[in-house]
Amino acid sequence: MTRKQWLWPVAAIALVLTGCNVGHANEGEPKKLRLGHIQSESNAWHKGSLKFAELVHEKTGGSVKVEVYPSSTLGADRDLVEGMQIGSVDFALVAGVMSNFYEPYSILELPYLFEDLNHLEEFVYGEDGKRLQEETLEATGIRGLEFWLRGARQLTTNKLVESPEDLRGVKIRVPNIEASVEGWQAMGASPTPMNFGEVYSSLQTGVIDAQENPIEFTASARIHEVQDYLVMTDHVFGYVQLLMSDKTYQELTKDEQQAVMEAAEEARMYQNEIVSAEEESALQMMLDEGVEQIEVDQEPFRESVQRVNERLADKYGRELYDTIQGMRE
Repeated sequence: MTRKQWLWPVAAIALVLTGCNVGHANEGEPKKLRLGHIQSESNAWHKGSLKFAELVHEKTGGSVKVEVYPSSTLGADRDLVEGMQIGSVDFALVAGVMSNFYEPYSILELPYLFEDLNHLEEFVYGEDGKRLQEETLEATGIRGLEFWLRGARQLTTNKLVESPEDLRGVKIRVPNIEASVEGWQAMGASPTPMNFGEVYSSLQTGVIDAQENPIEFTASARIHEVQDYLVMTDHVFGYVQLLMSDKTYQELTKDEQQAVMEAAEEARMYQNEIVSAEEESALQMMLDEGVEQIEVDQEPFRESVQRVNERLADKYGRELYDTIQGMRE
């Protein structure tokens, strides 16, 4: 074996072991870290990410530079999580996909788990939310920095829906998450898991009749152009997590680690304010462009999913489910 042949596998191994960008900074140059997410540059996630990058740069005195990659540039949600595990992605914003890596997150996807936004905030910003992040780190090698809030998920449809009975025969796009599929089945609909990128054309051609998402997300994708009704179901009060590869975290100095944590908290407050404001403007825009807003009695919808929620609680995390339910009292 020549010396050149011998050096190649050694170099390849070194590249894998230094998968994150932290190890490639020359002396005097900033450590360049990558943050990926699936949303567009106009979305609140991206604006919050840019604020986080700005704060990290400021708080580290320029020793760490976070580069933000929107629109799935670094991959879809699952790719981002797997990238953080091996260290090729340093930060990411992801939501429901974490249930594929640590099952208790499936509980947070259950319809009507949280009564309102305050109930969600009480959990994610309290000791129980911190405990979930600690367990996630131990199980996956991914460090939870902050929970960012999203608007409540609402139903849009081309059929007037005022009760679960009206959902019979309605083909609704849902994310490929067990709680979503079984929850909408229990409410009477015919759920169809589908990538969100296919939703607009599928609604346009009649492949599906409905979809459900936060108002701002629905409006930014122009879904209201092919839907007649916005049904205020408030069926999921959701979140997105700012996550960090623990491989990357361990490569930072103590001061840089502290700066990242502080920046994450400040960026969370900034993003949460944006979400609230943008949801109001998105709703008004949808109404101005012809969508009819339907207020419904949510109790029949809530009652219809309770059997599903109880079964999935036993499957994925009865203790976590009961903890969240106990906060209602």
